[in-house]
Amino acid sequence: MSDFYLSYLKSQFHGTCEGTGEALLICLHGFGESAAHFQPLTATLGERFTIVALDMPLHGSTEWREERAFEKEDLVTIVRMVLQQQGKDRFSLMGYSMGGRLSLCLVERLAPKIDYLVLAAADGLRNNPWHMFVTQTGIGNRIFKYNTYHPRLFFTLLHTWRKLGLLNQSVYKFALHRMNEQSKRALVYNVWTNLRHMMPDKKKCKQLLSQYNVLTLLVFGKYDRVIPPVLGTRFADGSFPSKILILDKGHQLISAQLGLIINKNL
Repeated sequence: MSDFYLSYLKSQFHGTCEGTGEALLICLHGFGESAAHFQPLTATLGERFTIVALDMPLHGSTEWREERAFEKEDLVTIVRMVLQQQGKDRFSLMGYSMGGRLSLCLVERLAPKIDYLVLAAADGLRNNPWHMFVTQTGIGNRIFKYNTYHPRLFFTLLHTWRKLGLLNQSVYKFALHRMNEQSKRALVYNVWTNLRHMMPDKKKCKQLLSQYNVLTLLVFGKYDRVIPPVLGTRFADGSFPSKILILDKGHQLISAQLGLIINKNL
């Protein structure tokens, strides 16, 4: 695995480069993860693709020093820098979980350059009401920040919603795991707030995927209650070239086996 750094404004982005394939695959990771999360794909995709994965702001070894939110144009510029570094004009794109939302933001700007799009357990296929409230409204963000350091009300509501059947067990456990320590709550708050403008226009994305004939592979875990497969069937409405694959897994999908599945279906 080869590490590299890209200087951007006052910031520095870290990435990894693996594989020897002629085509370029750019990968964007999930919340709380890093570029290294995609390393298992090299064994099964490395002959077809050169795999470049990037650490997003507040993740891995990337240092975001802009004192403002990360914008779509920032991400587009970073990807253009990768293309220049690799000597490529076109690329394929893979986004896992949070990275799926960021990938759709790239589709808005760079669809003419994208060969294939892989969305694995992708966030961004629907607008989560809680996420929208705490990232897109001032009062919601203030409540979110207060909860980060005074979580008693949050946990009371979480337990109550679970007892009332308003939350399934998987989402309940997921929320507890993400929010049971102050450092974890602070990371959620900081990442969600920093990426608050990374909200893709799904209608526009579908139009562009159709216009530029970008085959889109949507991969889900059968037992994933956080990003359920039904979101893929709603998004892939036949208006653009797509395939939906449902694996016998939960939310964690990245593996060498997934590389085989991707290679077979692209």
